[in-house]
Amino acid sequence: MRELLTYALATSAERYGVAVHAFCAMSTHMHLVVTDTRGELPDFLAHFHRITALGTQVLRKWEGSTWDHRQTSLVRLTTPEAVIDKIGYTLANPVASGLVRYARDWPGAKSRVQELGGGRVRAARPRVYFDAEHGGWPDYAELEFTLPPEVAPADADAWREAVRATVAEHETRGRAEVAANGWKFLGADRAEKVSPYERATSFEPLVSRNPTFAVGAVAAAYAAAVKALREFRAAYDAALERWRAGVRDTVFPIGTWWMVRWHAVVVAA
Repeated sequence: MRELLTYALATSAERYGVAVHAFCAMSTHMHLVVTDTRGELPDFLAHFHRITALGTQVLRKWEGSTWDHRQTSLVRLTTPEAVIDKIGYTLANPVASGLVRYARDWPGAKSRVQELGGGRVRAARPRVYFDAEHGGWPDYAELEFTLPPEVAPADADAWREAVRATVAEHETRGRAEVAANGWKFLGADRAEKVSPYERATSFEPLVSRNPTFAVGAVAAAYAAAVKALREFRAAYDAALERWRAGVRDTVFPIGTWWMVRWHAVVVAA
């Protein structure tokens, strides 16, 4: 599974021009922190989820759906602080879930702090599903963990240290939450031995909120992000109403994707 997920992510990111900054694959879901450099994020996600699902079905001999029916959670990170915080959250997620005491111990596919901003992971073509002759899949794929666009190469070391500190903060919170819940950490060895065919029997409450942006505790940025989101939605709704009325030269706000893909609408510069 580590090989399959890393290979699928590397080939998908290269195909759609997505810069990967960090990721962590859990047993039931994956966290990604990426930059969409060509406006093709929906295509990237559709392709990545598809080949991951098909590869998993062949590997595990599963039938039916691999992913659940809920829409993918997409959170726009509007500040450098939000990027650092989400990377810390991503890498420390196994701790918050009660799996390992330290993020570095998680045995699943992931990026490590020392790899961020230039490190590379090479994955061989999985032995299942990815056919070199018929699908044109390369024998190896390389996944590079690039710096976020707002971070200059000269500041890479300081940025990594900030990420490292944030990972430690999320680990501390995760351990406190595990203790408060009366759990015990599963541990890396036991985690690797859990059968992929087992299913949890405990109840998990439904997610009550699905945020669309994060500001990383930068209070001044919150109001600006809310204002921008509301302005986009208002402009989009107004443009869509004109389009439906037959005005085909309607200009949609920048950030419009679906109407561009399927109806080739005009988008503001």
